[in-house]
Amino acid sequence: MRRHYLPPTALQTWADLNNIERNGVTVASTLKGRGLGVLTTAEGLHNEAVLVTVPLHLVLSLESVWIYAKSDQHLKQVLDSVGEYSQSARGAILIFLLMQITHSALAESERIGVSSALTGYVKFLPPVVPLPTFWSDEERALAAGTSLEAALESKLKSLDREFTNLHESTASIGWCRKYWWSTDTGILSFDDWKQVDAMYRSRALDLPGTGHAMVPYLDMANHASGEATTALYDTDADGNAILILREGKTPQVGDEVSITYGDDKGACEMLFSYGFFEDTGTSARELFLELDIPDDDPLKLAKKAVSNSAPGFKLGSRDGSVRWEGDFVWLICTNEEDGLDFRLLQTTDGKKELRVYWKDDEIQDLSNLRALLERERLWDVFHLRAVTTLQERVAQQLMALERSRASTDLFKARVDGSTSPYQAILLLRKLEEKLMTQAYEEFEEKVWFESSPLATRDG
Repeated sequence: MRRHYLPPTALQTWADLNNIERNGVTVASTLKGRGLGVLTTAEGLHNEAVLVTVPLHLVLSLESVWIYAKSDQHLKQVLDSVGEYSQSARGAILIFLLMQITHSALAESERIGVSSALTGYVKFLPPVVPLPTFWSDEERALAAGTSLEAALESKLKSLDREFTNLHESTASIGWCRKYWWSTDTGILSFDDWKQVDAMYRSRALDLPGTGHAMVPYLDMANHASGEATTALYDTDADGNAILILREGKTPQVGDEVSITYGDDKGACEMLFSYGFFEDTGTSARELFLELDIPDDDPLKLAKKAVSNSAPGFKLGSRDGSVRWEGDFVWLICTNEEDGLDFRLLQTTDGKKELRVYWKDDEIQDLSNLRALLERERLWDVFHLRAVTTLQERVAQQLMALERSRASTDLFKARVDGSTSPYQAILLLRKLEEKLMTQAYEEFEEKVWFESSPLATRDG
């Protein structure tokens, strides 16, 4: 779809027209080559000064999308047609963004939807968001063996399902059929859906009191972690979004005002959601590895049916040691002979429901399974099973990473090694290999110790 853009130089005028208050800051090109950012224009900013105030009506959230739908019948038609999907912040906002770019792409005499201040805001959003979902097949192949590979494959499949659902849900709406889906007059493509997804993922904030939302002007602030973060975002008593200088920060004129996109986010998640991670990064921080229940497990189908946790585990490095978490692991490591049981019960409305039990006591929340196992005499056995499962999975991932090394080197020989995303994915491979190697070695030590005759219950 052909998008219309407004130049960054027009952003200040747009902000003035829409009553966005700025206190000693502006949006301009950064000195660090990171594109646009929020820069200070005045001295004396300190003591948690409010730098930016964005009026409530400009905060793009689940609630505001449905408010806009009250005066925009076309928007409401689409929101209603997709059912539950539009009841989430992400679903509603993606549809709103799609409506804005559709409105601007059509000739004035054919436009659908209602123009608003946010129609202008969308025109300021960059034409290219360098997320992995836009990588070529050859570039995606560089992620082989990293945790990004599975995440990216899953995301592309999810986007395809969403786009198909949008098509099927709106094909009976006349204007949708004409302007979106017709082979002759339709202008909507899967790339457009990926584009609004990228807009949302790279800019959405978890705004206190509001939830996930996009906030014009404030979302021009770039990321910095730790002490380099100079500002925080919040909501004031009137529901407006505000950018506040952190306590103790006293920026000079021309300094960049940064926020954090999440200090605890791993390198993979940063690259996946924002298209970059910090150059100063020396650790992958964390990564997620998928797990599957073995085919020879007679309870495999039942376990999958009751599990509400991610099918895998998260590895992280804290204080020099590897940490892991994943409720799914404990479900894999327990069986019927241990005390795990499943029963099909009939509810009061006549439906049947699968319930899970541990030694005849129903488990209301599977996240409590580990706590139940810790009280068992055979806790050491369960823990050893878990660690062995983790070690085997990490070994598989390390082998996959090694197998893909040749193709990565081949790609490097054919292109300029400085091109994106080569440098980013090369660093991700290095950092994840370091974390997984450390994890494998620590798991190996635990397996040796816990399988030793000298091991104690607390070992």
